[in-house]
Amino acid sequence: MKGSLYHELKSDLPAAEVWEVYGGLLLGQLIPQLLPDVLSEFEVVVGDGGVGTVLRLTFPPGIPGLEYQKEKFIKIDNENFVKEAIVIEGGLLNLGFLKYFVRFEIVGNADNTSTIRSTVEYEVEDEHTGNAAFVTTSTFARIAEAITKYIKAQKGDEKGPKQTL
Repeated sequence: MKGSLYHELKSDLPAAEVWEVYGGLLLGQLIPQLLPDVLSEFEVVVGDGGVGTVLRLTFPPGIPGLEYQKEKFIKIDNENFVKEAIVIEGGLLNLGFLKYFVRFEIVGNADNTSTIRSTVEYEVEDEHTGNAAFVTTSTFARIAEAITKYIKAQKGDEKGPKQTL
């Protein structure tokens, strides 16, 4: 069984500012701090944030089989603000998934705002199709919202002083 889901969040930030977080390793470094219930640990196994970089993501306790996963960056397009990664070990692959692919795309809008588009594509073995329910974009929606708030705080937006992590 194959499927795909996507989520879009309109941000009032310019695409280039959002891409500064999404385009490299900063996104993974921030998630355990901003959303510890989503990701408890982030580690670079190989690479410097470019194509071929492998990350080890450790999840908070809760779902057996989803203790960690390794992801590999397979595309980073700094001109069009697109990043793609595929799970290569652990995570949903332990639950009968044959493929779990994520694409982040930061789309610039004419009014100097942007849209954070998160896409998930997956394939799961026929005998494990019930596990497709684990696939959701709600986590990516929460991440997009948290990152938008973080960037605004770093800019010292009208809502208060600059925050540091």
